[in-house]
Amino acid sequence: MTQAPDAISPQPPLVVSPLATMSSTVDIPQELKASLRKFRFKRRNAGHAAMVVKINKQKLIMEEIEQFDNISIEDLAEELPENAPRYVVLSYELNHSDGRKSFPLVLLNWAPTSSEMSLLTLHASGLIEFQNTADVGKVVEVRDGAEGLTTDVVNARLLQT
Repeated sequence: MTQAPDAISPQPPLVVSPLATMSSTVDIPQELKASLRKFRFKRRNAGHAAMVVKINKQKLIMEEIEQFDNISIEDLAEELPENAPRYVVLSYELNHSDGRKSFPLVLLNWAPTSSEMSLLTLHASGLIEFQNTADVGKVVEVRDGAEGLTTDVVNARLLQT
């Protein structure tokens, strides 16, 4: 049997990537993306540097709050709020056992348990997108405030094999 010339040939099924259909709850503005890029590529040869980002609940966007240069982990912990989540991109001076020094980028997921639940939910919903945008491999979860963010905690996470 021959097919009529005007017959419609079957089309292959449309395949859509899950990432293409994923909608974001919280937007990352271009200014923040540019600032993250600049922070990532800034040359450092000593100390820790940090960029602190929060979610603006009313506008549903991420906003850069502050940058710190040459700050200790303990001082950074004191600067962060006790009852509000933050994303902290950290350029961390890591001293290896063989004497080498490196400056890996780490994402501190600052999410104190005393934070408002709606803020924690928004914060959690934006974490993966922020991590991907910041292009950070390691994440250090901090839930118990300043007591949970110490040099030992960060070293332990980064030196895991």
